[in-house]
Amino acid sequence: MSALRSRTLVAHGLLLAVVLVWGATFSLVKAALAETTPLVFNLLRMVLAFAVLAAVNWPSLRGLSRNDLRLGAAAGIFLALGYQFQTLGLNHTTASKAAFITGLVVVIVPLLSAMPGVAPSGSLKPTYDTYAGALLAFVGLVLLTTPPGPRAALFSGIGLGEWLCLACAVAFAAHLLMLARAAPRVTARRLGTLQIGFAALVMLVTLPLGGRIRLHGAPILWIALGVTAVLATAAAFTIQSWAQQHLPASHTALIFTLEPVFAWLTSLLFFGEQLGRRALLGAGLILGGIVLAEVRPTSRGKSQLLPVAGA
Repeated sequence: MSALRSRTLVAHGLLLAVVLVWGATFSLVKAALAETTPLVFNLLRMVLAFAVLAAVNWPSLRGLSRNDLRLGAAAGIFLALGYQFQTLGLNHTTASKAAFITGLVVVIVPLLSAMPGVAPSGSLKPTYDTYAGALLAFVGLVLLTTPPGPRAALFSGIGLGEWLCLACAVAFAAHLLMLARAAPRVTARRLGTLQIGFAALVMLVTLPLGGRIRLHGAPILWIALGVTAVLATAAAFTIQSWAQQHLPASHTALIFTLEPVFAWLTSLLFFGEQLGRRALLGAGLILGGIVLAEVRPTSRGKSQLLPVAGA
């Protein structure tokens, strides 16, 4: 087996493992929120992740420029908003619904990039595939959130949790577009560490918005913090940056479409969360919209996105 083929196989396996971890974190965080409030969990998670990244990447953080700090802060703000909206949303909806709605980020990014001045120069422009995928995903969102029953009104099932997860998808889309602008100007180690650090700072400032602080030291909380901070953030960001250098864009896109599927499977296996036939159809349409909007366009060129999700 050649060295190139070996690296490609390892990259596939590692990226698939990252997506599996990200999918599983939806249910894990949902369980941990019984022991603490969403914003407290996010702050603890991001502080721990920053400590790990700063310790590993300390040599790369010497001699930071004003531009490094500016771009790291911009990425960190959008990242923090994404996680704050997502974790608050998880408190009001199921893990599987949160995962499929968050997955809409892949559809929202190319739609936002169609706006003048938003997308970085040289990025791919939205095509008919993108708009068709967005429409398909929207129909899926309506079906996913509509309560069962023949007389259920459309949009009646889109509650606070679903709206928050949708806001999370928009914030993550803005974060990815910010990364696309920052990546050519800041090294990966610096950008990865700085954005997590600034995200932790934003979470500290916005902590009072979460109301009364509640924190119980149950084992599930510390397990969730360890998995989300170390595996799903610090390690996953590092693995993702390396793996995407060795994979075709179409392969990367296909692997990332599996995240909501893994989230649904783990919520079903470990927590018994079930989706009805209508919701399953909606989830399938969202997944189809994601594939249509992302995989076909990126198969024609190099991917400019660095998908980041997970709860």
